[in-house]
Amino acid sequence: MSIKQRHQTTLVLSAALASTLVTSGCSSISDTLAGDKVDYRTTGTQSVRLDVPPDLSQLPGQTRFGQAPAPVVSASSLQRASDKPDASVSNVAPSKGNGVTLERQGQMRWLAVNLPPEQIWGQVRSFWADMGFELTTDQPDVGLMETNWSENRAKVPQDGTVRKALGRVFDMLYDTGERDQYRTRIERTTTGCEVYISHKGLVEEYEDAKKDHTTWRVRPSDPGLEAEMLSRLMLKLGAPKEAAAAAKADKPVAATPAVASQARMNADGLSLTVDADYDTAWRRVGLALDRSGFTVENRDRKQGSFEVRLSDGDPEASKPGFFARLFGAKAENQDGLSHYRVQVQGQGKSSLVSVLKDNGQPTTSNTAKRIAKQLLDELS
Repeated sequence: MSIKQRHQTTLVLSAALASTLVTSGCSSISDTLAGDKVDYRTTGTQSVRLDVPPDLSQLPGQTRFGQAPAPVVSASSLQRASDKPDASVSNVAPSKGNGVTLERQGQMRWLAVNLPPEQIWGQVRSFWADMGFELTTDQPDVGLMETNWSENRAKVPQDGTVRKALGRVFDMLYDTGERDQYRTRIERTTTGCEVYISHKGLVEEYEDAKKDHTTWRVRPSDPGLEAEMLSRLMLKLGAPKEAAAAAKADKPVAATPAVASQARMNADGLSLTVDADYDTAWRRVGLALDRSGFTVENRDRKQGSFEVRLSDGDPEASKPGFFARLFGAKAENQDGLSHYRVQVQGQGKSSLVSVLKDNGQPTTSNTAKRIAKQLLDELS
């Protein structure tokens, strides 16, 4: 449905339903009026009708963007999953929140947890279900979760008599024209693990001046939404409210001051020099890859390598010329590869980031150069 058609439908249906809703009282007014920053409950697994027994109504997966359908689950199974860790991952009792701290360098935030990934995986999975998301990627072996594309209903306009009168019916009729997706990456460390959350966004725009058709286009990642989700995850893991609030604060945390690290392209067009030590560069490159939509199939922090694949999970990926649109109108994968290695090497106070073939050998393809350029855009 185009933007124009959607707005016309909203006006017609709103007028038809107004009198019925007014006479039925105010019980239908949405709780999104509370002004919360995020509200994805209308699109994920939380959308269970209260007049139907939960175990008798299957929770539908969201297939608007052509993604692979999520496994069918019931409300009771979600409850059981939230009550205990996933048996396939670990039988250890869940964390009570001890040792969950926020780390921050500039605009980069992550959680440091004094527990191994196995002991928090089930809780992180349950967190996304509680937030109203379905997981399209759930890979404990590589420490990666990725949600479906969902609409943030907190962005629905809160002013106006129509919005106040129609409440949740208005929520169903109005579409913000934006979709969000989140990726969670959990890395093992010597003291436990680190948890990163990255955001990707889409916005619906007209294809041309005629405004007959719309298309979904990538919009910039939102660090504010990433911080919001980190804050809520801290609460899920049992951190105090004060510590969780600090996760989304605009000013740097005193214990972890901001670090300004610049990135610049080297003469070969296939490597970058980052003005940061190895640990900082590793974290920044990992977030840059997540935000850019690359699929990280494996990573080795000791060796400084990310094994990446050009992502085919994007809603636009099934359309002809996807990689041409991603990397440029005339982009060609000259070496025929869809897998690459991103290598991070510490050089004292700076680090070298190189794009190589998946076997670690050099490449001169235009695709590799465009990957390096995209990393530069994210790291700058």
